[in-house]
Amino acid sequence: MSHNTWLHKISRTLIVKPLVRTAVHPNHLTIARLVTGVGAFCSISFGASPWLQIGSVCFLVSILFDRADGDLARLTGRTSSSGHKLDLMSDAFCNSMIFVGLGIGLSHSHSAYGLGAIVMGLVAGMSVAAILGMVIKVESLQGARAAELGSAAGFDPDDAMCVVPIAVFFEFGEGLLLLAAIGAPCFAVFFFIVFRRKIFLRE
Repeated sequence: MSHNTWLHKISRTLIVKPLVRTAVHPNHLTIARLVTGVGAFCSISFGASPWLQIGSVCFLVSILFDRADGDLARLTGRTSSSGHKLDLMSDAFCNSMIFVGLGIGLSHSHSAYGLGAIVMGLVAGMSVAAILGMVIKVESLQGARAAELGSAAGFDPDDAMCVVPIAVFFEFGEGLLLLAAIGAPCFAVFFFIVFRRKIFLRE
């Protein structure tokens, strides 16, 4: 992930700079990311307003905390491999569970998908978790950012997750879940093909 995307600039202004001279540790922001991510999952699982809107705001805040923890670590000289790994693991959990929550919510909100929405959410969520699992594997062998795809015009591939809170807020969950259930597995396969040699390197 790039360290200077538009989301990084926003989180740096709103969250990081006010905390640089405080006792707040980067891991505290990672925990905040995890807590707001779990809050988003729980809220969206209800599948109806105003919980969808509350969940979408929670997840957007969670995304900003995700950008802020690493930024605070770099600006205060408190980077660590354990902190980076905790960051990736919280990403995997939050970014995968949000789709599971969306599937659960749609399953009891008169969606045309019915109980199939839960299956679609699991497929999307497990695919996202698999991608981040591969990132952790590659970085454990070759160091931080070894599995980076790069950014363009101030946007990172991971920034695509911003579509989630926007779509959920305006209640376009069915379309989002369909795209995620198809797109996430496809991207997981693409990621595996690109990094397969690094993934199977011996330690």
